[in-house]
Amino acid sequence: MSIAPAVRATVVALVLGIAAAGCATTELTDGPPVAAPSFKVGDRWTYSGREGYRAPAEWQETHEVTAVGPEGVTVRVTYAGGVVNGARTEVWPEPGKVRVGSLMDIETRRFATPVTFYRYPMSSGQSWNEWVDNLNETTRREGRINRYTRVGGWQKISTPMGTLDVVQLRVLMRLDDDEFWREPTTCNYLLWYAPALGVTVREERDAEYLEKGNRMDTSVVRAQHTVLQLTSFDRAG
Repeated sequence: MSIAPAVRATVVALVLGIAAAGCATTELTDGPPVAAPSFKVGDRWTYSGREGYRAPAEWQETHEVTAVGPEGVTVRVTYAGGVVNGARTEVWPEPGKVRVGSLMDIETRRFATPVTFYRYPMSSGQSWNEWVDNLNETTRREGRINRYTRVGGWQKISTPMGTLDVVQLRVLMRLDDDEFWREPTTCNYLLWYAPALGVTVREERDAEYLEKGNRMDTSVVRAQHTVLQLTSFDRAG
């Protein structure tokens, strides 16, 4: 598949952004490769979520493993807050892979081939870049998304579960929501993944898009400024 010049330029710019971000980080250290986690029915973890700048929306986001079998792991995700409420079901055919899930918000997407959220064994400096066809069930729209991930180093971070060793990951995405009046949304996420738990303990998500027009009229629109912080993790049994 050939990539259009404009799309290729977007990817190059995003990759350069990752490199710059990596150079600015000094507290990360090397560590051992991260093995794939194992989940059981009843495993449950919760995040506190915050979206926006002034008077941000806040909610609690709970993930619970409801099935483990030949089809993989099924996880029910529920949201409860003042203005953020909803639920979705995710399907992971294997640890780190997502067949049904979300990319940015509460939307449910079905991917033609599973998207790689984590590639095990996961090592510092590792990266992967995927273009995946998908159906957004919320908008009933088909399209192709791009997700690029680069694994950083290790560090320690304080959580309600105590101080944990975490691996930092940078995720850059180009979504498929462009219209005649706007460009696709581009996402720049920073994640802190705890190998001892198999989930992230903190996520910082920022996204934006450009309105179409001549150079004098084009403006950048902030589409997301979200922070997720793990508040509890309970293993089944």
